[in-house]
Amino acid sequence: MASNEKLAEKMEFPPDTPQPNIYPLSWVRKTQKMEEIWASSQREQWDPAKLSWDTFDPSRYSWEERESIAYWWTLLSVFDASAPPVFAQALIKTYEDHEEDPVRRCFFSVTRDEQNHEQMCGLAITRLLDHPDALTYAPKTDLGMKLQRNVRWLYYNGARYWEGYKKAVPKYNLSVLFSSFLMGEIAAATIFHQMAKGCEEIVFQEAFRLIGRDEGRHMAICMALMERDYPDLTDQDKDTITKQIRAGYLFLSAVLFEPPVEFWDLPEDFIPVQQQAEAVARAAGFGIPSRETKLENWRNAMLNLKGILDRYDTPFPAIPEVGISGKEILDVEMDEIIPVF
Repeated sequence: MASNEKLAEKMEFPPDTPQPNIYPLSWVRKTQKMEEIWASSQREQWDPAKLSWDTFDPSRYSWEERESIAYWWTLLSVFDASAPPVFAQALIKTYEDHEEDPVRRCFFSVTRDEQNHEQMCGLAITRLLDHPDALTYAPKTDLGMKLQRNVRWLYYNGARYWEGYKKAVPKYNLSVLFSSFLMGEIAAATIFHQMAKGCEEIVFQEAFRLIGRDEGRHMAICMALMERDYPDLTDQDKDTITKQIRAGYLFLSAVLFEPPVEFWDLPEDFIPVQQQAEAVARAAGFGIPSRETKLENWRNAMLNLKGILDRYDTPFPAIPEVGISGKEILDVEMDEIIPVF
């Protein structure tokens, strides 16, 4: 059919629209839990620019401390600052899949929340470094130079996983697509609340409390989707989810624990340099949990998720790094995983 052919002259009604497409639109509302989550997202909106920045004086820190704290925010930005486009694509998918109206709104709310988190990363980095990004910033210390190299490798790896994500989005339904995301939300909500308690700076306390609240709400969205869809999972879906949980551990460990060197392409001294920066930041009053605490957070998050998946007869992968047994996943292919940011 020619692209300019006038069908309305030949037929009473137009042909069905080939899918996926955002049309035809509808506003079906079935899942009440999603309505409640949406309402809470409306009540709990916040603006990073309106936090107590007037209490924050970066000059009271040494440059090594400033670079170390800024590095942590930059590490977070690999995930949180990349999340707006991740969820923008997921939001488009909810329209193309003709998801019910409250599900679409909830995914919009996550996109909006993650934009706040991105702005928070940028505001903190810019104030700490007197510069708007970590790559073109001129380091003031030897540690800062090493941290800048770390950042380059983090961004390189993030770019690889973004390409994988774009390929994965059209292949899977939302329940499969964001199966590993729930594990990250459980752990993230915990670590942000811990940092809110452990940070001395008022503005960081405020930000971590609000980000932690957002992450808890995102977790509720995942749970509502699981309750709705997991009873009807196919065996193939379950197999994919098991792989995604393993991939989610490997990917999200970079910010919530340590990046597994067999999965991330990193220099040999990457983790020691990061540990040095964390020690400097921690001593300066920036409440990064200890390695042992992060490991315990991760283990608890996965055990919580395992308990949820057990209810739906979905096998949990072995995570030997934190002492969890399960189904062995020996290969994680880049173009098959769904790296959730």
